[in-house]
Amino acid sequence: MFCYSHKIRVRYGETDKMGVVYHGAYPLYYEEARTEMLRSVGLSYAKLERRGIMMPVREMHISYSAPAYYDDLLTVRVEVRQMPGARIVFHHLIYNQDEKLINEAELTLVFVDTATGRPCRVPQDFAEFLKPYFH
Repeated sequence: MFCYSHKIRVRYGETDKMGVVYHGAYPLYYEEARTEMLRSVGLSYAKLERRGIMMPVREMHISYSAPAYYDDLLTVRVEVRQMPGARIVFHHLIYNQDEKLINEAELTLVFVDTATGRPCRVPQDFAEFLKPYFH
């Protein structure tokens, strides 16, 4: 399993009138953490797109167990629990500054060839990087 953690400070514009993070902000937190995770391994969405590969979201399942508030420092943990093929499943766990798990999500993204619009295999360099985490 490959794991990556990313810190995010809750901004005022992500909260409602009571200072609670709006439920629609969480997918943006997942995306920011995934983006930084890819960047940490030498890839980025921009590099993949220049190579003709997109990664659209196919499915998203979210569970909210406790609120986050304005100015909280959140830790978004991204886990890849199985070797990707034409799709990759990201597990996201969000903890507040007290290390309490407040949110979980599972997102499935698909590798898509931009020229054909069809699914394609995980890029070889990404697969090679992940391989040691699954043996």
